[in-house]
Amino acid sequence: MRPSIVRWARQGGLAVVLSASVGFLAAAKPLTPVPPYADVTAEDIAASNKKLGDAYNALVTMWAADFKQLGAAFTPPAVARYRGNVRTSCGIMSANNAAYCPQRNTIFFDEVFVARQAKAAAQSLGSDGDMAGIGIIAHEMGHAVAIQLGQDSQIPYQNEAAADCLAGAFTQHASKDGSLEKGDLEEAFFGLAAAGDPTPEYTGNRRIDRQISMRAAVLGHGTREQRLSNFRAGYDGGAGACLPAFR
Repeated sequence: MRPSIVRWARQGGLAVVLSASVGFLAAAKPLTPVPPYADVTAEDIAASNKKLGDAYNALVTMWAADFKQLGAAFTPPAVARYRGNVRTSCGIMSANNAAYCPQRNTIFFDEVFVARQAKAAAQSLGSDGDMAGIGIIAHEMGHAVAIQLGQDSQIPYQNEAAADCLAGAFTQHASKDGSLEKGDLEEAFFGLAAAGDPTPEYTGNRRIDRQISMRAAVLGHGTREQRLSNFRAGYDGGAGACLPAFR
């Protein structure tokens, strides 16, 4: 993903991203000591954070324009990075995760986890791997988009599917404006596949297996195949394929 300029600031006592010249700041101290990471270096994490900062402005610009067409205003979420398990005003943020907190309109992400995804994609695909990390933030931004439009389902999987789809719509937009680089789409697919829910383990008992199947259908982010399909729907059809408000 080619870079663009971002601004940064502090909000509500949390370190948040709003300037690429400053960089991401830590959201909170970890609840437990954070061990050294042999698979990613400080340089890897800094490079990943820079890429995420560059993508933030493109995401905000796109969704602000789309909301304007609806006669609405998009309120860009703040973005706060952390490491390990941390306590925040939105509750405990666990390691190896990213989450959107609607109460504070803030995206939290474990910077080591995101850098790891980008480096794994780079090593596997022979590219820079950046879109594997950017896709995580685009997914969380998708939650902000849906919630601000009042399209938040009581079924968790439906919300996750919409967020994956909206990340695909962002990638389509990047492709159209020329900012999508060679290999970015494959990197996005790599990241989604790596974060898919495991295939349910069935017991052979029809009643229990039906409950397991029903639970898998409404909870979680979806299987690898579902996540790829939801992302592809947004990439092929744009935001209108993700939420009724955009149709």
